[in-house]
Amino acid sequence: MTRIAPTLQAFFTDRLIAQRQVSPHTVAAYRDTFRLLFVYLTDTTGKTPVDIDFDDLDAATITAFLGHLEVGRGVKATTRNARLAALRSLFRYASYRHPEHAELIARVLDIPAKRTGRPLVTFLAAEEIDALLAAPDLTTWTGRRDHTLMVLAVQTGLRVSELAAIRLRHLHLGRGPHVRVNGKGRKERVTPLTAHTVTAVAAWLHERGGDPDDALFPTSAGTPLGRDAIRKLVVKHSRTAAATCPSLTTKQIGVHTLRHSAAMNLLTNGVDLATIALWLGHEQLRTVQHYLHADLDLKERALARTAPPNTAPGRYRPSDPILAFLESL
Repeated sequence: MTRIAPTLQAFFTDRLIAQRQVSPHTVAAYRDTFRLLFVYLTDTTGKTPVDIDFDDLDAATITAFLGHLEVGRGVKATTRNARLAALRSLFRYASYRHPEHAELIARVLDIPAKRTGRPLVTFLAAEEIDALLAAPDLTTWTGRRDHTLMVLAVQTGLRVSELAAIRLRHLHLGRGPHVRVNGKGRKERVTPLTAHTVTAVAAWLHERGGDPDDALFPTSAGTPLGRDAIRKLVVKHSRTAAATCPSLTTKQIGVHTLRHSAAMNLLTNGVDLATIALWLGHEQLRTVQHYLHADLDLKERALARTAPPNTAPGRYRPSDPILAFLESL
């Protein structure tokens, strides 16, 4: 039997950090996966993590652990698949170091990912965006900060990690205003800013002050806002905005909703998918094709073009109130 602890340590220090140079977010996600796994194994086998060997990590045990995540912790299939991807990465690395466990490793690598559905993306209409941006209390420092952050997010479509990482030196508000970010996969990109966003950001910078390496959006203590803090403030203001815009109560709103809203705004204004993919920092065009499925207006226009000859375009709308009632059922 071979203890897995040395292999796990080498996997993080040698493979992930030294060789692949993965982002800190990836390291943290993998770390959380193995922490959950070892806590589960300790509870089920009684062994301490340092004493766990490869024979304790056969395919049946890994499958049971994934089931525990779904049933015991209530995670979705997408999260379950992400945990499985981290485990596969470790076992692929272990296959080179421990050929004596090749059969066990092969069975673990054969564990299939669960198929998941892909719901329509949630995005905000123009009036919902206006209500959300009006929700922060602009008489307070935190309210002005939150307002500026959401104005920037809904126009640029930046990810929450990108918003949290912005420093003052990443902004250029002169000619050709833009913000420069290092996105997913270490891809650096530049996103232009509209005049409205420049006005909001410039006002915040005048109040915020600071050095070039300071975070654009700090806490009241001066430390950078973290991803969880940004998520919570968006949720908080969406609940406040729902009082004046009831349609917001039907949507689950987060930072990614603002990202989707930015993409849908580009799409409805005639921007092609290739440009939207570049704007959002995606490598592949198919990644943004789901915005086409969410665009009902685009489908309505396609429906209008399929109307028979000599008929007015549009859907059938019964004039009689009884027929309208029956049609709505």
